[in-house]
Amino acid sequence: MDRKVYDGRIQRGATGLALFSLGLGSAQVSMPGAVTRLIGADDGPTGRMVTRWVCGVREPAVGLGVGPSSAPNPWLWSRVAGDALDLGLLAAVLVRHPTRRMRTLSAAAAVLGVTAADVVTARGATRGSGLRSDELAVQATITVNRPVAEVFGYWHDFTNLPRFMEHLEEVTLLGSNRSRWTAKAPAGRQVAWEAEITADTAEELIAWRSVEGADVATTGKVRFQPAPGDRGTEVHVAIEYRPPAGRLGSAVAKLLGESPDQQIRDDLRRFKQVLETGEVVLSDGSPEGTKASRQLRQRPAQPLPSSS
Repeated sequence: MDRKVYDGRIQRGATGLALFSLGLGSAQVSMPGAVTRLIGADDGPTGRMVTRWVCGVREPAVGLGVGPSSAPNPWLWSRVAGDALDLGLLAAVLVRHPTRRMRTLSAAAAVLGVTAADVVTARGATRGSGLRSDELAVQATITVNRPVAEVFGYWHDFTNLPRFMEHLEEVTLLGSNRSRWTAKAPAGRQVAWEAEITADTAEELIAWRSVEGADVATTGKVRFQPAPGDRGTEVHVAIEYRPPAGRLGSAVAKLLGESPDQQIRDDLRRFKQVLETGEVVLSDGSPEGTKASRQLRQRPAQPLPSSS
């Protein structure tokens, strides 16, 4: 099959699933009682709360992520994780109300059908991206109003990265173009790995990869180029990695708010602040130090109390 035709089918499939999520989520939020009764659950406060807030709010959020994304596969795998959650909830309903099993089993059959479509589309999007099934790729760009030499030099010193990368705890330089990275992981865990620089072109490119056998298999590159109109430096970041828990684990992390693509965009916004202002502008001073993970726990800056 022609690659463009294949990619077009995957994109249409993703768009269809996104529209389905928006429609289903709207029904769950606006009519939680009717949806709860339809699947055989109790139409009470708890049932309505789960239908509206656990399922109904999730569906349009994931649908919006799938729809406009140029690389929808992470969001599609998030749908698969959501399907697993829905099937678990339906199993609980079936155990609790066996006399209503026909309604619950019909709902489960519908969810299984949607799950099959989600898995097929997600796998197709993954193949189209050139990634392995357990790999993720994120890309982001930002313009920093500072000269290329300054921006490149700051990033080139990897020990600066924890200042704006929220998930990083520490980067230690080991010599011979190697460094040791320690990062936060979902569920309060911590992972560490060694990386080596694979390309280093002054004021243009930095590329790295984790060494063989590392807990986190990752490659990344950052390109630097003058921004049009003498507006500073364009920074283009591309990272591919294979999480320790695999793609499904990353999808669950995304549902919990730990989205890799959102993280890198937030990191770049903090990078811009550090280069342009000298600090992450979040709070009154920096009593917790300069690490991004510490600064994010500070309270937003407040106006001074009136003296009158």
